[in-house]
Amino acid sequence: MKNAVIGNNKQKANLIVLGAVPRLLYLLQQETSSTELRTECAVVLGSLAMGTENNVKSLLDCHIIPALLQGLLSPDLKFIEACLRCLRTIFTSPVTPEELLYTLRHWHSCGFKSSPQPLLCANGPDHQTILFNHGAVQNIAHLLVSTSYKVRMQALKCFSVLAFENPQVSMTLVNVLVDGELLPQIFVKMLQRDKPIEMQLTSAKCLTYMCRAGAIRTDDNCIVLKTLPCLVRMCSKERLLEERVEGAETLAYLIETDVELQRIASITDHLIAMLADYFKYPSSVSAITDIKRLDHDLKHAHELRQAAFKLYASLGANDEDIRKKIIETENMMDRIVNGLSESSIKVRLAAVRCLHSLSRSVQQLRTSFQDHAVWKPLMKVLQNAPDEILVVASSTLCNLLLEFSPSKEPILESGAVELLCSLTQSENLALRVNGIWALMNMAFQAEQKIKSDILRGLSTEQLFQLLSDSDVNVLMKTLGLLRNLLSTRPHIDHIMSSHGKQIMQAVTLILEGEHNIEVKEQTLCILANIADGTTAKELIMTNDDILQKIKYYMSHSNAKLQLAAMFCISNLVWNEEEGSQERQDKLRDMGIVDILHKLSQSSDPNLCDKAKTALQQYLA
Repeated sequence: MKNAVIGNNKQKANLIVLGAVPRLLYLLQQETSSTELRTECAVVLGSLAMGTENNVKSLLDCHIIPALLQGLLSPDLKFIEACLRCLRTIFTSPVTPEELLYTLRHWHSCGFKSSPQPLLCANGPDHQTILFNHGAVQNIAHLLVSTSYKVRMQALKCFSVLAFENPQVSMTLVNVLVDGELLPQIFVKMLQRDKPIEMQLTSAKCLTYMCRAGAIRTDDNCIVLKTLPCLVRMCSKERLLEERVEGAETLAYLIETDVELQRIASITDHLIAMLADYFKYPSSVSAITDIKRLDHDLKHAHELRQAAFKLYASLGANDEDIRKKIIETENMMDRIVNGLSESSIKVRLAAVRCLHSLSRSVQQLRTSFQDHAVWKPLMKVLQNAPDEILVVASSTLCNLLLEFSPSKEPILESGAVELLCSLTQSENLALRVNGIWALMNMAFQAEQKIKSDILRGLSTEQLFQLLSDSDVNVLMKTLGLLRNLLSTRPHIDHIMSSHGKQIMQAVTLILEGEHNIEVKEQTLCILANIADGTTAKELIMTNDDILQKIKYYMSHSNAKLQLAAMFCISNLVWNEEEGSQERQDKLRDMGIVDILHKLSQSSDPNLCDKAKTALQQYLA
């Protein structure tokens, strides 16, 4: 049977149809079967699993996994190895649900002593925790000093997967001793230049993941002097395409959140210029006649561009000089613009990330971004893209809509209001935040028409929805939008004449609700803006409930809230404006003047000054 099925998918399918799998599993599980017979059964099942995806489905339907896992408890190494090989084949198939392995936990009893090929690969924190709790770290650690290169590599790969974005595992790994040496020291030895490239890269990954998980400091020598230079080396022309991709992506992850590492990387081995080569591949499609080779090369061309964009995005995340160097790299802006319309979704996402990183530069927004009309392809991306791209693209749009950006006007003219208003209704939190954030930037010092368009596009109902959003970021940005809409007197009066009732209602709700200091402060600042209107201030003066709230916050324990309430009062009592006498009298009757006198003695200089200024309005 074994000889018949090796390399023959048709024979494999025939045997499965004839009902061989249940019979083989029966023999495999019978304790009366000899070890040789059970081993041969596992080998044949492994061979069947190497066929089509339907074969694997048939094996799974016969409950092969519990049977194989049970086999790992055998004392016979050859039988265990045959079971492991079969399990590995099944679990590398896309049709096998990974969860199966993590709900059946027999695997740890074999202690990883039997096979040079650890079968497990954790996918996500739950799987990592299961493996960690079942002693995976201790069981794998001793394999790092095995005499077999294959075993060392598999152990190393296991550690890289276990440590990824997992502080618990990473903190443990830092203190694990193997033959008297700490794991990080072993990893550093494994990334030395005389070691195989695969080993260097995987060790660098382990150290990178431990660093990002907070187990190793970013200024530790093993990161600055060993891991980072090793990863930069992997980006050079001498390396294979796969290695260049992996090196750049790992380096992008290592430096993503640390300014100092970004600066060190940017001046190591001319990295910024080195990455430009990633876009020059394949150099000539027409010269490649072999179709398989062409597919391979095009796939790597995509991966190279994606990796380069990712690394450029990390490099330019914080430093203005680095961004300038990136943008001055040959044809960089053209490459990003082309990247935004690539067929590969991963390349598009990485290009948008790179653009977002560079859009943090005021200088570049005014020059390169304008020269290349970057907003056009960006708006196109926003019309129809998956959420992960939409999130980064809308973050970039927020920057392009800042008041000093020359792109702001053309973006407005291209129907951005409607697009952003629709984002605020998204179920995706990041998209809601970005939609409202971009509208807030758009409304800053904008013309009345734009402000009216925003209010019309949002609708009062949606505005209330956003003001009652459970996420504080959405709430703060919505309040920021309201504050920007209600600036400059004619605009304040115009907006409050049509939306005053609803806005006052929203303000009341927030001041009464359980919100943090920042939210309340922002809300009081909106009231101060309304109090600056000519006709709008009457909406406050005729609302005793709101006046009592302002009075309450003037005596609050938090100085920020006191100051914000004082701005409201100052605007209401300003004596150069019509009706100021009546307003002053009403506020005096409420006891506001007494509070002002108290505050004029405050130890806080801002409060003291503001109170004295308000009292002067009464005297003038």
